[in-house]
Amino acid sequence: MEQYLNFMLIRFGLIAGGVVVLAPLVFAIALAFKRRGRLDEVRRYADPVVKAGLRAAARRLGDGRSRTSRSRRQDDWR
Repeated sequence: MEQYLNFMLIRFGLIAGGVVVLAPLVFAIALAFKRRGRLDEVRRYADPVVKAGLRAAARRLGDGRSRTSRSRRQDDWR
């Protein structure tokens, strides 16, 4: 049990450390684009990607009652 708790603590530390490193990196990239005047261009390209990712996450985390996900699951079993 102690080994499992140590593993979970290390896992949490790695994830938290990754978030701490990733957040300033994303901020610095956004700041660089803003200074060069290209932030609007990046937003235009990133907006559809973010929306598609959010829809996919909602389907995955949802209860699966949407029409497309239910029909796909039924088709997979036939």
